[in-house]
Amino acid sequence: MKAVKKYLPFLNWFPMDGAILRADLIAGITVALVLIPQSMAYAQLAGLPPYYGLYAAFLPGAIGALFGSSKQLATGPVAVVSLLTASALIPFASVGSEAYIGLAIMMTLMVGIFQLSLGLLRLGIVVSFLSHPVIVGFTNAAAMVIGLSQLSKIFGVPMGRSENFMADILGVVTKVGDLHLPTFAFGFAAFLIMFLLKKYTPKLPNVLIAVSLTITVSWLINFAEMGGKVVGEVPAGLPTIAMPELDFAMMSQLIFSAIVISLVGFMEAISIAKAMAAKTKDRVDPNQELIGQGLANIIGSLGQSYPASGSFSRSAVNLSAGAKTGMSSLFTAAVVLITLLFLTPLLYHLPQAVLAAVIMMAVIGLVNFSAVKHAWYANKHDGIAAIVTFIATLGFAPHLDRGIMIGAGLAIFLFLFRAMRPRVAILGCYDDGTLRDLDVHPSMPTDERIIMIRFDGQLFFANIGYFEDSVLAALANQSQAKYILIVSDGINQLDASGEEVINHLVKRMAENGITIVFSGLKKQVLDVMRRTNLFDHIGDPNIFATKDQALFDIYNRIGDEKHRPLLPYYLQPASNGNAANTAYLVGKQREL
Repeated sequence: MKAVKKYLPFLNWFPMDGAILRADLIAGITVALVLIPQSMAYAQLAGLPPYYGLYAAFLPGAIGALFGSSKQLATGPVAVVSLLTASALIPFASVGSEAYIGLAIMMTLMVGIFQLSLGLLRLGIVVSFLSHPVIVGFTNAAAMVIGLSQLSKIFGVPMGRSENFMADILGVVTKVGDLHLPTFAFGFAAFLIMFLLKKYTPKLPNVLIAVSLTITVSWLINFAEMGGKVVGEVPAGLPTIAMPELDFAMMSQLIFSAIVISLVGFMEAISIAKAMAAKTKDRVDPNQELIGQGLANIIGSLGQSYPASGSFSRSAVNLSAGAKTGMSSLFTAAVVLITLLFLTPLLYHLPQAVLAAVIMMAVIGLVNFSAVKHAWYANKHDGIAAIVTFIATLGFAPHLDRGIMIGAGLAIFLFLFRAMRPRVAILGCYDDGTLRDLDVHPSMPTDERIIMIRFDGQLFFANIGYFEDSVLAALANQSQAKYILIVSDGINQLDASGEEVINHLVKRMAENGITIVFSGLKKQVLDVMRRTNLFDHIGDPNIFATKDQALFDIYNRIGDEKHRPLLPYYLQPASNGNAANTAYLVGKQREL
């Protein structure tokens, strides 16, 4: 039964008592009150008729809850994925056309197949290629693009579509003189209502209240007859269940965008799921969540959905409303179903400016420049990756996928750059007997006969040359040395390139009368050395468990009983209790 529950996680909801069922029902209805207007707004952002947002809120929400591992994650339309969908499809079809809608549904299937494949192959780790700083930079830029893209709908003026998003926005600003006042009034009023309700009565469904009030006013004054744009007729009933029309030539052109949408959408979903799991003390399985999100999009594509993902705002509402299991998402889907069957006529008079205001209100929370600042303080390379991603995403808008891939590529490059040049320290003996960096403590005792080097990082093809150069540079500065001690506690991996260079380095040094000694080698490094016979080449007498053992042995080989400046005070010949320490070290208990 445990194995069955692993692949059918919704079985873990049961048995379910009445209290849990009531809590999920209340939470499900609460989320639906936010989801219905929000999903229509996001569909408009994606370049689709607003009611396609309801389609994306129906099946994906239910399937994501049934097969995902999170009990509170609310799946459906989200702002960033909606904008990515639009940016991917605009070059290939007119916004809102039948061809455009067909491509959006086909994209949903592609996203779902990619996510499901990653989940089944247990490759959830692939999202690590999109680092947190990259996502922070991208999200900030995307939020600004989303907000600015709604200005034309708020002003009631047309917006051009070109390869330069900022030029399009500038064109909107120059048309402010043609502002349609009733449209602007609706947008501004909706924004003000949501802002005030959120600030002073946060428990009330501010989006639903704003939408309901503006629909009523729009109907009373016949806003559509005044030249205002409204949602218009929404087809009643369920979406047609059908296999998306597949155009393999077009799929090959959209595959890159589908991968970006898959990874960004899942990154958002898993981040939310983990944050909620930390509060509820549940466990989230990234691979199972990939399966859930993949199935949500695959089955959603059969019901005319565009790409969906986990929503931060609605998941937070779900959790705060008391959701205990994924049953709450099934109740949400049921409310969406009722809306599609019976309530669509009520949406006819909803001003599109109000949907634009809903979008702008939602993305305000995505703008977080302090996170970029925090990344900079944590690591300047991370800060650079976040800033470059932000600038590239804005610069390449509306092609947002280019911005995030530039950021991801830069983050990987900077990681490799750091790995290529890890910290190398030439060591001396501190007062307390520990070995420390001579650059930090230049007054520490040294010994011209011995070089001590600590290398902090794995030894692999990208940095082994730097390791070799560091050893040779240290030897050039201390040419009288006869022993080089590599303090290896920080070396956690060794690949074939590293093994080869160490082999040659040991041989070259031996030919010049210099012995290389290692201390603190980890098991995984020793295993490589033994399998490749490098251990025998270095020689068992030159490999020690601790640096104290190594130094004690080196001084014994040198034959100097009195001048041992690199040994800690408690191992010096004149120290009390020296006999016991000497016996311990002479025994060479390497623990290898």
